Amino acid sequence: MTSTAIPAPFTAPETDRAMFWWLIVVAAFVCSMILVGGATRLTDSGLSIVEWRPVTGAIPPLTQQGWEQELEKYRQIPEYQEQNRGMSMAEFQFIYWWEWGHRQLGRVLGLVYFLPFVFFLWSGRAPRRLRPRLWILFGLGGLQGAIGWWMVSSGLVDRLDVSQYRLATHLTMAFIILGLTLWTALELRYGPTRTRHRSRVFPWAAAFWGAVLFQIALGAFVAGLDAGRIHTTWPGFQGRLIPDDYLMGLPFWQALFESRPAVQLQHRWFGYALVIAGAVLSVALWRSRDGVLRRYALLMPAALLAQVALGIVTLLAAAPLSLSLLHQGGAVALFMIAGAAAWTATRAPGAPADDQPVGATTARATTSRATSFTDSSARS
Repeated sequence: MTSTAIPAPFTAPETDRAMFWWLIVVAAFVCSMILVGGATRLTDSGLSIVEWRPVTGAIPPLTQQGWEQELEKYRQIPEYQEQNRGMSMAEFQFIYWWEWGHRQLGRVLGLVYFLPFVFFLWSGRAPRRLRPRLWILFGLGGLQGAIGWWMVSSGLVDRLDVSQYRLATHLTMAFIILGLTLWTALELRYGPTRTRHRSRVFPWAAAFWGAVLFQIALGAFVAGLDAGRIHTTWPGFQGRLIPDDYLMGLPFWQALFESRPAVQLQHRWFGYALVIAGAVLSVALWRSRDGVLRRYALLMPAALLAQVALGIVTLLAAAPLSLSLLHQGGAVALFMIAGAAAWTATRAPGAPADDQPVGATTARATTSRATSFTDSSARS
């Protein structure tokens, strides 16, 4: 059995302990945003705040008059007029606090990212190679806020809910930010990934990671259309392989994204395909004879099967809030495991440059550091 060429933490060039933990905290906030955002959608709270005030919106209503003004604004949109007419103040405050909490968490996340980022740039600690990527992460965070409002605005006129297309865009962007944060954090812990000599299994691991992201996007369509609350039977659709109302009278290409039975079927069947792909990838990881990759060969199918089982239970229970959030949390866990496996595959043996003993690589690195230290001492 070989060993992945991963050095001890924070010993490779361009690593930084403080920056690593900073991005881990950022990733934790992103995960929280995903879960709170899911709860906001599932409790139909996302349209309770009908204005986008990135700064002044941080202060919630503090008086009864303020609450009355916010409720009056909500009364003007179709969701209230057609679905929640007569809602009490206590009921409105319940959905308001969910949406306000989601937005407030986003504001805090922005500060958690921006303030340390400025310090690491100012102090020169941020590796030059990673600075463009860190700026991209910052930009994506701002873009995600704009996408969030673009999504909410779609439900303020002529709709009872936000557009499922915009919801899928918003959720997919959140996972892209999470994936880029995770990848960068791992580089800050172990050093840069290989760009020319990657394991043969890397393309398959990366493709599987992308497939997990695609399945998450399909899940957003299910959530956006409340499609998890119909056809609550398994393994079939009331005993059928394909539901009778698959098209719902829509043209085929439109039904793929707008028919509730269609989006549920697609989410189900792509999940089955993902299980097969995960099994094949796990076999490849195991056959790589790499010690670290073999751990993912066991961990990834376990997470995948648990997520599928949780999805089935959630469907059979007609998608209650608790199970739906567990299912979304499982998606976060599976996505991060798949991403870590793909990152590890960039360092697994499998190319000519990787066939040399790890000890030889370590010795060269030690010699190089010693030479650098000697030269530095001589100059001083």
